[in-house]
Amino acid sequence: MEVRARFLTEEVGSCPPHVGVLLDNVPEYLFTLGGAALSGRVVVGLNPTRRGEELARDVRHADCQIVVTDQAHAALLDGLDLGVANGRVFVSDTDEHEAALEAFRSVDSTPLRGSPAPEDLLLLIFTSGSTGAPKAVRMTQGRAARNDGKVMGFGPDDALYCAMPIFHSNALSSMVFPALGTGATLVLARRFSASAFLDDVRAQECTFTSTVGRVLTYILATPETDRDRDHRLKFILAPESSAVDMKTFRRRFGVPVFGGYGSSENAITMSPSPGQPPAALGVAGEGIDAAVVDPMTMQECPPARFDDDGKLLNADEATGELVGRNVLDRFEGYYRNDEATRERTRGGWYWSGDLAYRDAAGIFYFAGRNADWLRVDGENFSAAPVERVIERHPDVSGVAVFGVPDERTVDDQAMAVIEMRDGTSFDPVDFDRFLSEQRDLGTKWSPRYVRVTTAMPVTATNKVDKAPLRRDRWMPVNGDDVYWRPDRRDPLRPLTDQDRTLIRSRFAESGRAEVLDR
Repeated sequence: MEVRARFLTEEVGSCPPHVGVLLDNVPEYLFTLGGAALSGRVVVGLNPTRRGEELARDVRHADCQIVVTDQAHAALLDGLDLGVANGRVFVSDTDEHEAALEAFRSVDSTPLRGSPAPEDLLLLIFTSGSTGAPKAVRMTQGRAARNDGKVMGFGPDDALYCAMPIFHSNALSSMVFPALGTGATLVLARRFSASAFLDDVRAQECTFTSTVGRVLTYILATPETDRDRDHRLKFILAPESSAVDMKTFRRRFGVPVFGGYGSSENAITMSPSPGQPPAALGVAGEGIDAAVVDPMTMQECPPARFDDDGKLLNADEATGELVGRNVLDRFEGYYRNDEATRERTRGGWYWSGDLAYRDAAGIFYFAGRNADWLRVDGENFSAAPVERVIERHPDVSGVAVFGVPDERTVDDQAMAVIEMRDGTSFDPVDFDRFLSEQRDLGTKWSPRYVRVTTAMPVTATNKVDKAPLRRDRWMPVNGDDVYWRPDRRDPLRPLTDQDRTLIRSRFAESGRAEVLDR
């Protein structure tokens, strides 16, 4: 790492000392990260699934002076305007680059500065960008050092399997830095593979891994074998996984799976509470004053109430935005985006942008993103509780619920996009029967539109990406089948081109045809 530290000291100036890294999970990523930590430089994790101008925008926005990549990714940068990094792309797995590093192996080659201070910037971590241009979250040396893994109970005998991309905070905070802080072994997978997951974990005797989004779904889709429980995994961290997948994974592989809550911004964290319901996030981390607040009134929402079957009785009043009332010191802001930083920290609180509700015992539940609010026939509710109901269907492997325009009013209609398990097919009659049997499905929650897709769109970190789904709505794309209820009380039936013409004419009659063009 000292060799990379000297290399970065020579190649990356001090204003700003930013180096973009466009790599999969390979040792060079860690060497560059360590070199940046020693030399006071800043690593900018670049997302290799972004392309063209979007990728160039990230490089320019973060003021990268150089970009370190490899032969597998170098072509992604060809012809792009990288700002000050133009002509300063270093391809790490070449003889030329290795020869350049050789000059820095001498201790006399380039002096290193003194130890960086805790408040010095170490990383810029881009958010997923599913609701707009990605924001670059600041992570200081001190914040990285505090993710030392001791709270997780790791030690030198543990091996942490890292298949999440290192440019994402999940990999850094739950595996990379904890391994460095506890002496645990860090096992890198170049990228996630469901088919290789258990073989890797078994071969490297891994004791822990962390995932996000639909990773458990993909692993569960692999064929069962008589060696599914032949491994050393102690537990898995899997935020944003479905309760059904978590339960199924534990039953099949014999591994406890915990959800929890966190984000790249690191302001609010949640940890599991013993005996909590499977769908819960958990309780606020130590010293964190978290609350669910109505953003209009700034008042805390009443606790969630449930009936004997677990049905949420007061979703409208109990759901609000998750805020941290004493955590501004934990959030280190966004790089070159003061407006977004102010929005997150208005009124002296940290506003997560996530919807939630909390029960009387202080256990929090995720209710979706800010964009996941729906208002159907005058009733407000969020998408996540509806998704949790639909994902109980034994043939459904993934679901996304969101609001689409109502042709008659300014309210929404609920739409669900579902992915079926291999070997199954969608039956609208069976699906309606299933919905009718779910006692905790709100009276306005039943989707009026249902799209059946072969592959749910996901971000680079395997979170469901609703942006393209909202854009496509009920239009014919990718050969997906779409069903609808002409009236909210009608049974589902296939939506035809004639139906789409009828829907458009209804919007025109109400003077709102432009809504469909947004």
